[in-house]
Amino acid sequence: MKAVGVLIAIALALALQTTLARFLVGGTAALDLVLVVVVYVALTSGPVTGMLAGSLAGIIQDVLSSGVIGIGGLAKSMVGFMAGVIAQQFIVTTALPRFVMFLAATAVHAAVFMGLYVSLGLRSFPAPWAAILSQALGNAVVGMIAFTIIESFPGAVERRRLSRRTRH
Repeated sequence: MKAVGVLIAIALALALQTTLARFLVGGTAALDLVLVVVVYVALTSGPVTGMLAGSLAGIIQDVLSSGVIGIGGLAKSMVGFMAGVIAQQFIVTTALPRFVMFLAATAVHAAVFMGLYVSLGLRSFPAPWAAILSQALGNAVVGMIAFTIIESFPGAVERRRLSRRTRH
């Protein structure tokens, strides 16, 4: 059942991301909603689920873009795995740690994604810092809103606690 929820969330993020990109200047959005879903899944479900969600979402996003297939999948799977590991090792249940996780995840994703393109000699990214910072802030805000909305559903926090107890 959880896998179906993750797949639906990825599909909605992809649909919304591609829809938003058409309406913005230059055809690119300052948000990566798919990355937000991957980080959310990793923080709530652990490193393996985060890695699998990142791999699937990144590869689908690569197929829909004009880039090299696999680079986005690798970047998102790495971010999903790392976010899940950090969530298991540290308390990431309050607003500030979650905000920092979304910021850091966006920065790591950008570093891996751009680093792979540059190291393969396929593209260059002159002075990407402002774009990365704005995307990181946007992703963090959207991620915090997503956590607030999802956790406001009746019983959601209690169900999550019970599922964590049964996993350990």
